[in-house]
Amino acid sequence: MSLKITYLGSKPIGYACLQHLLERKEELDIEVVALRTRFRKEFEGPGDLTALAREHNIPLLDSLDEIPECDIIYSVQHHELLQPVHIARASRIAVNLHLAPLPEYRGCNQFSFAIMDDAKEFGATIHEIDARIDHGALLFEHRFSIPDHCWVNDLYQLTYNAAVKLFRESLPDLATGRYQKVSQAELKQTRSEHLHFRSEIEQLKYVDLNQSAEEIARRIRATYMPGFEPPYTEIDGKKVYFFVQ
Repeated sequence: MSLKITYLGSKPIGYACLQHLLERKEELDIEVVALRTRFRKEFEGPGDLTALAREHNIPLLDSLDEIPECDIIYSVQHHELLQPVHIARASRIAVNLHLAPLPEYRGCNQFSFAIMDDAKEFGATIHEIDARIDHGALLFEHRFSIPDHCWVNDLYQLTYNAAVKLFRESLPDLATGRYQKVSQAELKQTRSEHLHFRSEIEQLKYVDLNQSAEEIARRIRATYMPGFEPPYTEIDGKKVYFFVQ
């Protein structure tokens, strides 16, 4: 009997991973039984997950409550937090592809905070989903060094490439259950632990002109990403944006 997967995803990486999943469905005896996604205007362009699902006759879910009974729930950049009742729909495991190392960077805007922290290492992680944000046991990970003077868009692209590679290479082992769960509690002895929320990015984008040139440059490198509001300072109560040419 085919391995039944419910896929939750969005953004370009969500499309790339689902596309790979479908390309290998016969080889790995996989059936994608449902898709839950949402449109993000910041990422519009090639890679319509809804169109891909319709092309392959995959039912679209209007809510997480519609997740069918399946073997695996696979989340890739999904925007909703699964509750225990949703996780229980997967008889084997529910997993998430997180575009950051864990437990160092849970939550949102992880690329920006890594640059602000002057972190030397970053990566991508596949972890078990539990009821807390990016908290479940690690199954697979890939880490790499952050280049000097890295910009947020460059770190995103490096992580995107690492995450897609990790997704592809780990898929056969995930499908057959060849993995070992590593609790994040065990890793806290040698790794830091942070959780960031979407609301924090507004404060991170504010540039205080009284700061050192190094701090100002780092803040701009950490928050300037095409398609999103740029970093800014305030003059006479008005936002003055920084743009890169």
